[in-house]
Amino acid sequence: MANELRNKRIAALVDHGFEQVELVEPKKALEAAGAKVEIVSPQKGKVKGWQHTKWGDEFDVDRRLEQARADEYDALVLPGGVMNPDHLRINPSAVQFVKAFVDSGKPIAAICHGPWTLIEAGGVRGRRMTSWPSLQTDLRNAGAEWVDQECVTDNGLVTSRKPEDIPAFNKKMIEEFAEGRHDKGARGRDLASTTR
Repeated sequence: MANELRNKRIAALVDHGFEQVELVEPKKALEAAGAKVEIVSPQKGKVKGWQHTKWGDEFDVDRRLEQARADEYDALVLPGGVMNPDHLRINPSAVQFVKAFVDSGKPIAAICHGPWTLIEAGGVRGRRMTSWPSLQTDLRNAGAEWVDQECVTDNGLVTSRKPEDIPAFNKKMIEEFAEGRHDKGARGRDLASTTR
């Protein structure tokens, strides 16, 4: 498991208020699989996490959003938290960054509230997905098929509901990121229901 993602460069897009564990654990898993993960943010210098009910730690921003280009990365991670994707989905640069991944067929992994930004980027229509339960109507209204499962994979798009789903999320994320770019026309779907 140490080299599936060797030479892969992954962007983790976050703003203040991302659910800390939803960045830290996937980042750790990706790096253990050989990837280089960069925190991309509209914030300068540091970006602050959220831990359940209070502010968490500060993390160094590796690349300012205004300087980042999707073509420099192989895949994208969208952690949740309520504040983080709410800020990102009204930031035109963040939406354009995510849209570039969607348009190119590069794999994307989004957990919890992370799919909010995907909605703005036009990345959910016709996709089978999951999320934090409060997003199900937003996703359905945007054309997605929402299901309540710990991890759903649809043609390079990996989604999960909450921090407890991270082990299944990480496993499928690494598999999809190792496969690389997916044909946008393909509708092959596989569901991960490893543990319930």
